Amino acid sequence: WLRGQGLLMVIDHGEGWLSLYGQNHSLLRGVGDRVSAGDIIAKAGASGGSETSGLYFEIRHRGEPVDPGEWIRR
Repeated sequence: WLRGQGLLMVIDHGEGWLSLYGQNHSLLRGVGDRVSAGDIIAKAGASGGSETSGLYFEIRHRGEPVDPGEWIRR
């Protein structure tokens, strides 16, 4: 889906909103699982060819990337 992001978690928030979390060491939730604010969904780490530990974060609305600052303030 996003090449180079390693283990990728995508959460569908409804109404066309998605949050993406990449370069995870392991995923703790699976397809179809419901999650709530504060739930641990993954363990960040080095994956996808990255040599250092980190986290890729992206927000999309109807398939288009959105500034995450706008979404977080909601």
